[in-house]
Amino acid sequence: MIQALSGDRSGEHLKASIGKTIKSVKLEESTLRIEFRDGTYLSAHDEGQSCCETRYMRTDDDLDKFTGATLTGIRIRTADNVKHEYEEHEVQFLDVETSLGVFTMSNHNEHNGYYGGFAVQLSSGRVGPNRWWEATR
Repeated sequence: MIQALSGDRSGEHLKASIGKTIKSVKLEESTLRIEFRDGTYLSAHDEGQSCCETRYMRTDDDLDKFTGATLTGIRIRTADNVKHEYEEHEVQFLDVETSLGVFTMSNHNEHNGYYGGFAVQLSSGRVGPNRWWEATR
């Protein structure tokens, strides 16, 4: 679970968030943001952008449904790549496990075949004034 996440401190951020009660879950500009009732947050974003790539995050799940749940884990799953004549489309799933079930984020990377892969990193911190996210990386 933690080993599949990138970044030096992603595992620390996740461990510190396990067991916390979710106040809100949002997908904003390809970043998943989970705010907890204790005034902290956990965010996930693919930090691996290289030349000639398009990276984005999506979900088909109703994130509002997970308000009040307890975060129990996060895991990464890979999917088969789709290859076109001059382009590849990679997908990696981020499963967020809660006491109310799992919601899935799909990370996408469209590229020319030379670049590729994913670098999903977690960060955490306190939610500051005016809902500003004060990151701890």
